Amino acid sequence: MLQCETIWTRAKLATIENGRLRIVDRGLVAAMDGHIIYAGPAADAPALEAARTVDCEGRLITPGLIDCHTHLVFAGNRSAEHEMRRTGASYEEISQAGGGIKSTMQSTRAASEDELVAAALPRLDTLIAEGATTVEVKSGYGLDLNTEMRMLRAARRLGNERPVTICTTFLGAHALPPEFARRADDYIDLVVDEMIPAVAEAGLADAVDAFCENIGFTTAQTERVLAAAEAHGLPIKLHAEQLSDQHGAALAARYGALSADHLEYLDEVGVAAMARSGTVATLLPGAFYFMRETRKPPVALLREAGVPMALATDCNPGTSPLTSLLLTMNMGSVLFGLTVDECLAGVTHNAARALGLCDRTGELAVGRQCDLAIWNVGDPAELVHRMGFNPLHDRVWRGQ
Repeated sequence: MLQCETIWTRAKLATIENGRLRIVDRGLVAAMDGHIIYAGPAADAPALEAARTVDCEGRLITPGLIDCHTHLVFAGNRSAEHEMRRTGASYEEISQAGGGIKSTMQSTRAASEDELVAAALPRLDTLIAEGATTVEVKSGYGLDLNTEMRMLRAARRLGNERPVTICTTFLGAHALPPEFARRADDYIDLVVDEMIPAVAEAGLADAVDAFCENIGFTTAQTERVLAAAEAHGLPIKLHAEQLSDQHGAALAARYGALSADHLEYLDEVGVAAMARSGTVATLLPGAFYFMRETRKPPVALLREAGVPMALATDCNPGTSPLTSLLLTMNMGSVLFGLTVDECLAGVTHNAARALGLCDRTGELAVGRQCDLAIWNVGDPAELVHRMGFNPLHDRVWRGQ
C-alpha cells in the first residue's frame, strides 16, 4: 500500500509527453510531500492509501500553468501611450517622446520595495486565478544597481506573499538610461562589471536577460552581457528579433540560452542555431497584438526544426499589459497558427524548459512538483478556443 497525502480521482488528465498532448480518461493523480507519485489511468494505479481524496467528477486536470516571460514588477502607468499608438506612433517614436521603458524607469526608481510589491500583487493574483503556478519576473525598469536589486527583491517577495513559484531574471540591459545618453558602451561596462557581479553575489537572479535590438543594444554589446552572465554561473535568456534581425537568437543559442523571446524577425540561421542548442522559442502574442505588428514569428520553420515553443504574457506596462495565459493561448492559436497541443505545451512543459525547470514542473509525471490546474471543461481545446472565460475549478501548488 503506497502512502500519499492526496488523491485526485475521476479526472481527465491532459499532459505533454514527447511534445504531444496525451489525454487519459478516468485518470488519477496522487501526491506526497508536494510531488506527484502517480499520474495515469486509475485502473493502472498501485494500491494507494491517502489522507484526502478529491473527486474531480470528470473535470480536466492539466499541469499548473507557467508564465515564463513577464515584467510584472514596475511602478507607474503608461495608458497615455495607448492613444499615441492608436494614432500611429511607433514603438521608437513613443520612446523618443519620453515614453516607453524610460517613463516606467522614472516611476520605478521613485518607488519603494513595498510599493513595488503592492503594485505587482494584483497582476500576480490575476495570473494565479487562471491557474498559474510558476511565474518568471524580470527587472529592467531601474537601470541602476540599487533599483534593479530592489525590483529583484520585490519579485522574490511575491513568492512569499502568494503560493506560487517565482523565477527572477536580471534585465539590466533593457534600455539606455538618460544619464548614459550616447554612451551605451559605458552603460554595458556598468552592467557587466558591477551589476551582474552584485546580483550574482546576492543570489537575487535565476537568469540574465538583455534587449538585443536596433533600439536596444547591439549584438556585440549583448554578447558582453551574456559572457558576464556565463562567467557568474547564471543561465541566459534573450529578447531577440522583435523589431529587426540582429542575429540575437543565434548569439543566445551559442551561449546555450534557455530561451530566445519574441522572434518575429528570426531567420533560418537563427532557427537552426536554436534547434542545435535546445534553446526554447518563447512567443509573445500579446505584444504582437498590442503593437499591431504584421510580421509573425516563423512558426512553421520552428516546428519543422523541432524547436520547442513556449507562450507567455510578456506582462508589462506599455506594450503587453496582459495578465491572462488563457487569452495568450487563444492569441497564439489565432494570430500565430499554433495547434491546441502546442498552446498547452507552450504554457506548461515548454514554458518550464524556458526557465530551466522541466525536471521540476510542467508535466503530470512522477517526481514533478504537484502543480495542477483543475478545469470545468472536458476538452483542452476549450482552454484555447474561448475568450474572456475562466473555467478554473481549483489550483494546486506543490500538492496544496
